[in-house]
Order: sequence, then structure tokens, then C-alpha cells
Amino acid sequence: MTASLIRVAGRVQGVGYREWLVREARRNGISGWVRNRSDGTVEALLSGERDALQAVLSACRRGPSAAQVTSIEESFAEPPAEPSFIRKPTL
Repeated sequence: MTASLIRVAGRVQGVGYREWLVREARRNGISGWVRNRSDGTVEALLSGERDALQAVLSACRRGPSAAQVTSIEESFAEPPAEPSFIRKPTL
């Protein structure tokens, strides 16, 4: 298991990015969370098997059809305590 904390910038709020990421993560067996940040970015903790995590990270670079991702910052993180993937309140 590996985990990454990502911050996605661009047109990623108000376009369904969080709900899309919840579906992508669950479909790939990824645990963690996603939330909007007050600075207009989306932040997510993603944890899972390396191949599944890479698939979701690759998808995050595209996002849902209405999104326009301009950059993703990624750092290593500790896996979440819970095995599910949830949407958290805005930070």
C-alpha cells in the first residue's frame, strides 16, 4: 500500500470534481478523502495498491469533462485509518 496527498489546481471547483473523484477512487479500490480548499484547489488523500493509485492519479490529471486541471502537487503521505473513500467538508 502506498499513499499520496495531492492538490489539484485549475477549474476544479463547481464542476463535479469531488464527486467524480469519489467514484474513480471507489472503482479502483482507493481509500482516503477529497475536499475543496478555500483557495480554489481540490485536495485529496489517496491510498491503495501502487497500480490502482497510479491509475487514479493519471485520471486526476484529466478530471471530469467540465474540469480544466492546470497542475497537481503530489507528496507522500500516511495511509488513512479508514478503508473507505469519503468527501470531506471544505477546508
